[in-house]
Amino acid sequence: MSGLAAGIRLAHYDQRVCILERHYTIGGLNSFYRMNGRNYDVGLHAVTNYTPAGAKKGPLARLLRQLRFRWEDLELAPQRGSAIAFPGVRLRFNNEIELLRSEIAKAFPGQKNNFESLLRQLVDYDDLTQENFGGSARQFLSGIITDPLLVEMLLCPLMWYGNAREDDMDFGQFCIMFRSIYLEGFARPFKGVRLILKHLVKRYRALGGELKLRSGVARIQVDGDRAVGVVLDDGQELVAKRVLSSAGIIETLRLCEDTSTPEVARAGQLSFIESISILDQQPSDMGFPETIVFYNDCPQFHWRKPTSELCDTRTGVICSPNNYLYPAELGNLDDGVIRLTTIANHDLWNTLDDAEYRRQKMRWYDRSVASAVRFIPDFRCHTIDTDVFTPKTIRRFTCHDNGAVYGAPEKKLDGTTHLKNLFVCGTDQGFVGIVGAIVSGISMANMHCLREPN
Repeated sequence: MSGLAAGIRLAHYDQRVCILERHYTIGGLNSFYRMNGRNYDVGLHAVTNYTPAGAKKGPLARLLRQLRFRWEDLELAPQRGSAIAFPGVRLRFNNEIELLRSEIAKAFPGQKNNFESLLRQLVDYDDLTQENFGGSARQFLSGIITDPLLVEMLLCPLMWYGNAREDDMDFGQFCIMFRSIYLEGFARPFKGVRLILKHLVKRYRALGGELKLRSGVARIQVDGDRAVGVVLDDGQELVAKRVLSSAGIIETLRLCEDTSTPEVARAGQLSFIESISILDQQPSDMGFPETIVFYNDCPQFHWRKPTSELCDTRTGVICSPNNYLYPAELGNLDDGVIRLTTIANHDLWNTLDDAEYRRQKMRWYDRSVASAVRFIPDFRCHTIDTDVFTPKTIRRFTCHDNGAVYGAPEKKLDGTTHLKNLFVCGTDQGFVGIVGAIVSGISMANMHCLREPN
């Protein structure tokens, strides 16, 4: 999505743009497919950074202005309400900070003033720089919030929806995710991610942009300190004045054919399995009205790749796309849907042969669901169809080392590389999620391709 957004922005200013996609469809991990007569979204639990129509500030408003979309184009329906569930404590939140305020005041009365102090100290999106991006979010939080359990609970959704670093979180990423989830919130188009992709592609092509599917980049051609073009998997060569890559910083530099490519930070370790359960009734009819539940089964939040098992089911995310406030004239989705995400080990999944891979998908589906139904009503007797994707799936469709959903831990906020005209956008630039990816593409196009005369 960052590449499509960058392409639209540049095509608006009559630049000749070609987007290259290795696969047969667009979207990367935020894509969709059809199986057994049903449409499935991949990646999309929620669009974060939600603001209502007419809002002038925030990433969503910026996205709409820069791409010249109307608010109505995205057809965003806000969440009903979500929760953070730890043993003995459940904090509800929605798209208004007042609910989370009241929940903290009830469950942690001694932290009410500390939470207000935290809100005052958050850094705005536009004030984040590479210099103040680093630092420990845990340390920052613990210096304000004095109850360790509340620290863990506040971090849980933020890490699940945008943190590439194990155990801790960059301060800047914490500020981004806190604002996008707690101060802005969740929404979803009724038709899912395909609607967003459809609008992006339609606008890009209407402006004259070229989109090549099944056209993977084999290498980036380098001459001195500049990228001069790319060579595709089929040997075709394209010449370019500038190259923007959403493949990830490590993966992009690996494509450079020069031998002077500098060493870069280690690849991310955090990957997931995700199951999609199709139900014979709406989740709310079974007593599950919440949009998303982030759960953890002990007071210490687990955010690390499992080392000895394929998955770690102690923590997870439960999401129902049925539980958004869709317009009355649309009703609800035909089927009930519950999506469940669990941390997984890419290396272990990658060693399995085909038969064992299929068997382990079924085994870990059962184990992850058994873990999740400790925190929501048991939906297993209502399940009529399922599908599961794993770190191998993520690796295939993103090419990220280790199937790392959020890319490398070290972000490159200015998008620059060792070459003067090669830039990164998307996850490894630093903005995550659907709105973040789109804003990243816009920002990098503005910064590096619309301001430079050459």
